[in-house]
Amino acid sequence: MFSDFLNKINAHFSKKLPFVAYRKPGEEMVKAIFQKDDELHHIKSYTEIGFVFNAFDSTAPILLQVDEKFEAVYQSKNESDISVGQSLKKDIDKKEFYIDFVKKAIEKINKGVFEKVVLSRKIEIATSRKPLELFQTLLAMYPSAFCYIWYHPKVGLWLGATPEILLKTENKRITTMSLAGTKAYILNEEPVWEEKEVNEQALVTQYIANALDGKIEKAIISERESIRAGNVWHLRSSISGIMKTNLKEIVGALHPTPAVCGLPKETSKAFILKNEGYKREYYTGFLGELNFKEEKERTATSRNQESKAYKTIITKSRLFVNLRCMQIMDKKVMIYVGGGVTNKSVPEKEWEETVIKSTTMGNVIA
Repeated sequence: MFSDFLNKINAHFSKKLPFVAYRKPGEEMVKAIFQKDDELHHIKSYTEIGFVFNAFDSTAPILLQVDEKFEAVYQSKNESDISVGQSLKKDIDKKEFYIDFVKKAIEKINKGVFEKVVLSRKIEIATSRKPLELFQTLLAMYPSAFCYIWYHPKVGLWLGATPEILLKTENKRITTMSLAGTKAYILNEEPVWEEKEVNEQALVTQYIANALDGKIEKAIISERESIRAGNVWHLRSSISGIMKTNLKEIVGALHPTPAVCGLPKETSKAFILKNEGYKREYYTGFLGELNFKEEKERTATSRNQESKAYKTIITKSRLFVNLRCMQIMDKKVMIYVGGGVTNKSVPEKEWEETVIKSTTMGNVIA
C-alpha cells in the first residue's frame, strides 16, 4: 500500500539519511532509493550507477547510491482537474528589480553579447505543510511531469514537478528535447504562439543540434508541438540519435541548456551568475536515474528453429532538467521561476510570465 511506502520514506528521513522518491511522467509507480549512510558521493565518469542530482553551476553532480529500493502504485488524478489557483503576486516588491534586469539583458542582446538569456528569481513562502504532504500533492496535480522529493542531510531538501527531459538513453540510443516558450493554460483553448516564442524555441532546437554534432549519428529532429505542463503550455521538439562518444561528454555539451541558460552558453551563463542577484543552486540543474540496468525479454525466430525467448540487459539513463521546483528550509519554502529573454521580449510580459509559472509550485503549497 502507498501508506506503507510513505512510512518507509518517513522512517529513513527521520534518521537524516539520504533518499529520493520519484515518479516518471505518465506512470503510476512511485519509486524510492535509499542510501544507508550520509556520505556525499559525486559523479566522476558517468559510468556510475545511482540517482544523480546536479546544480546549475556545477561539474560534480551528487550521486545517491542504490543501497535499497522500494516502490508502490499511486493512483493520480486527471491533470485536467487541476485548479489553476492564485499566482504568487505578493512578491510584487521584486518586480522593479526583475524588470530592470530584463531591460539590461535586452541591451546586451542588442549589442550582440548573446542572442538569448534565461533570467530567474526566487520567491520565499512560509508553510506549515510537511514535505511528504507536498510530495503527494505534486503526484496528484502533475501526472505528466517528473515528480520527486530528494534529500541529503549535507545538501538539503528539494521537491519538484518538471516537464523537461535533459536526455534519456537506452544503451547507445539517446533522445533529448528542446523546450521553450510559455503560455498560460486556459480551459478548452489551444495556445496561439507568437513570433517571440516560436523563434526562441527554434534557437534552442538549433543549439542542441549543433552541440550534439559529431557526438551522435543518425540524428532525427521531430516537428515542433505544444505540450501542457500543469497550468502552462510550452513548445517542444525532440532530437534523437546514436551516441558516438561517452555520456559525460554529451551531458557536458547539453547542460545547461538554452532553455535554462541562454545562447551562446558561456556568455549568457556569465551574465546570469554576475547579475541575477542570488544563487540558483539546484534550480535549473538536472536529476534522475543513471545507468540503471533493465532485463528485457526478446524473441528470436528462425525457419529451422522454434521461437525461443531470451533475455538481454539494457542500460538506461533518464535525466530531467530541474524546473518547477522548491527548496524546503525549516518552515519556509523557496520557489524558483524564470523565463527566456530575446530581442523580442517585453519586460512587463517577462515579469508576468514568472508570475504565471509561480502557480505551479504555489498551488502545491497552498
